[in-house]
Amino acid sequence: MKILIAEDEYTTRLMVQVCLENWGYSIESVEDGKTAWNIINQKNPPQIAVLDWEMPGISGIELCKKIKSMDRSSPIHVILLTARDSKNDISQGFEAGADDYITKPFNDDELGARIRVAERIVTIQSSLNSSLEELREALDMVQSFEEPVAVCSKCQKIGAFDGSWRSPEKLLEYPVDPRFIQLDCPSCKTK
Repeated sequence: MKILIAEDEYTTRLMVQVCLENWGYSIESVEDGKTAWNIINQKNPPQIAVLDWEMPGISGIELCKKIKSMDRSSPIHVILLTARDSKNDISQGFEAGADDYITKPFNDDELGARIRVAERIVTIQSSLNSSLEELREALDMVQSFEEPVAVCSKCQKIGAFDGSWRSPEKLLEYPVDPRFIQLDCPSCKTK
């Protein structure tokens, strides 16, 4: 799983990176919010982002808001890692859309546990999105069967999905209409 670390303080960024790499994660590590935002907008962005609140360019809290406003089927799981530990700050972080919040100095075991929870959530969400896409495709197929099939009362040509009119034999030669599939009827199966 790919994780983005956006932290302007070098030592903290390196500590988080080393921990996560030791646990087998693929890491992209940056020191400012603008670079982090560019990575988030790539074709295959990280699934988890660990953001510092106070960074140059775009703050972690603003970056969190931007990430959560994106129209994505699989949203990025955001963890704020910050020295801000007042109840008001924590509340503000969650209101900005953060999925989790860790205060500095952080404990390696706590970081690992929260990253594993994030990984489970991302995996479940990805699985749900795949299932949802399969259900949409199945619904589209069912709806295509619900539409009436037009048959000319004089020549017996069938109106195809693309608007053309073809004989049943020709229609089956060019499967352009998902409502028609070729099967053998019970009588023909026994022959």
